[in-house]
Amino acid sequence: MRPLFKTLLVFTALLVLINCQAENTPQEVDLTKRANIPQRNGTVRQELVLKVAIGAMISPKETIKYYGQLADFIGKKMGKRIELIQRKTYSEVNELIRKQEVDIAFVCSGPYVEGREAFGMEAIAVPLVNGKPYYYAYFIVRKGSGIKKLEDLKGRTFAFTDPLSNTGALVPKYILSRMGYSPEGFFSKVIYTYSHDNSILAVSKALVDGASVDSLIYDYYKKNRPGFVSKTEVIYRSEPYGIPPVVVPPNTPRAIKTKLKEVLFNMHKDPEGKKILMAINIDRFAEPDERIYESVRKMNQWLKDQKR
Repeated sequence: MRPLFKTLLVFTALLVLINCQAENTPQEVDLTKRANIPQRNGTVRQELVLKVAIGAMISPKETIKYYGQLADFIGKKMGKRIELIQRKTYSEVNELIRKQEVDIAFVCSGPYVEGREAFGMEAIAVPLVNGKPYYYAYFIVRKGSGIKKLEDLKGRTFAFTDPLSNTGALVPKYILSRMGYSPEGFFSKVIYTYSHDNSILAVSKALVDGASVDSLIYDYYKKNRPGFVSKTEVIYRSEPYGIPPVVVPPNTPRAIKTKLKEVLFNMHKDPEGKKILMAINIDRFAEPDERIYESVRKMNQWLKDQKR
């Protein structure tokens, strides 16, 4: 199937889904397709495989571009073959971590806070971007829409990413709650796209009026594929939040954690590793500090308190 035809088919289906759903009800719109990740032939001893889970911050094929080389580098330094594991939702990835069905995972800050509280998910490293372990929520709209601030989105359509996403759901819900609104009471329609690049695309194609997206993803596209975000603009940047961490399941052996940290913390000193990090706008990896996620915990608690 030709790429143009596939794109048209996906967005035709999205339009039908949006228009056919009831008003004022959050809708789940699956713009993702499972990527076929090539694996080597033959049987490989389980201890020689490093299972790496990737939260659906970006769509499957884009995930391979964004994280593929990074995962391969880790595997090579660990002396193991990489098996990339993807799931549609953040909660599904959290479940893999809880059941210890993966060895390491790249997750969003929201699911990390949830997972740490629920079952002891452990952060072993955080990326530094511009020297800091922080990122932002960007509220984006289509250029020329006339929408200049959040209040202008009242009565319009809006895209969230995943229900557990920090920048893609928690932040806008928290801000609206502080204003005295629920998403359903403020927007005319809410959809879930299940990845930040899909939300950007939905705004670019005027399928929704606005979206809240991860600054790391948006800035990555702005630098590497500016055409992808050229029809959108940022109308609001949130306060900084603790950056999405690299995590391991609870009870991961100390020796494995030590080796993974050694690989990650020294990656920027390796010529190949530095090149990979530069391509995804990361300076280096560092030790995590739980305090950077306190604001995410407070937002979560605020929203839970409002439901009581």
